Amino acid sequence: MLIDAHAHIFPEVNGMNAAGPTRGLGYGRVTIGDQPLQLFPPNGAKTVVTPEMLLAYMDWGGVDKTMLLQGPFYGECDQYVLDAMNRYPDRFMGAAYLDPWASDCRDALDRITALSGFRAVKMECSEASGLCGIHPEGRLDAPDIIWIWHELERRDWVLVFDLGAVGSRSYQTSAVRGIAESHPKLRIVIAHLGQPNTRVESDPELWGLWQEQIDLGTLPNVWFDNSAVPAYLADEGYPFPSAERYMRLAIDRIGPSKLMWGTDVPGLLSQATYPQLVKLAELHTHFLSSGEQAMVLGGTAMQVYGG
Repeated sequence: MLIDAHAHIFPEVNGMNAAGPTRGLGYGRVTIGDQPLQLFPPNGAKTVVTPEMLLAYMDWGGVDKTMLLQGPFYGECDQYVLDAMNRYPDRFMGAAYLDPWASDCRDALDRITALSGFRAVKMECSEASGLCGIHPEGRLDAPDIIWIWHELERRDWVLVFDLGAVGSRSYQTSAVRGIAESHPKLRIVIAHLGQPNTRVESDPELWGLWQEQIDLGTLPNVWFDNSAVPAYLADEGYPFPSAERYMRLAIDRIGPSKLMWGTDVPGLLSQATYPQLVKLAELHTHFLSSGEQAMVLGGTAMQVYGG
């Protein structure tokens, strides 16, 4: 089974980041604050990704199932994601949106639970496009949010983090280690393979921070997805050879069972078509045994997310 462990759907772009509101302009374009951006190809008159659009991509690429994640950039769309999961239960899993530093976080978690269908939450903490840009003082080890980790562990939910760029305020590796060690039954997934790139690799201090984050995967309850890595290597162009090297380096440190393939579409469609992204999944894991490759391309996602 081929599973994309990281993708997005949304009925509109109606979010927020450090630069201000995010809004759709149509034909794959958005504004971030007052700055326009061609986020993904101009597939339609509206800047949206419906469940049916993503299913068409999945069928085109031969992907069996996808994990739907959320973040503040596109805006909260819990009900939209849940409806997609209910309509296509064999094709979609999903995580709810949760802001740990919001004043109504307890009420939000109760509301998510009442929706009955989610078994995971996503916290997009990145400074550039996520919660640490909106909450500049946000700390994952703050005493007033410890209750969240207890509650997610009690419910047997999965916690997905995007910790942002290496060396940024959101790159809170030690805080995540503390959460994982204090809550050993809480499954934690860190997105984007910790965001390696050639600039990080050339800086000994930043490279050490990346390795430190990857080493979280030595803990029994921490995994990584490798979504969006080609976007950090856009200058290389397809087939993004450094992406395979970073996979090898991560696997040398934590083993193949701790990694899962993902794309981060629609944003990654600016780097490659969906079938090309699927081809990269195979190309960048060709050095593994068939069993190990099967884990990375779907088995581990099924194990972690339980879809």
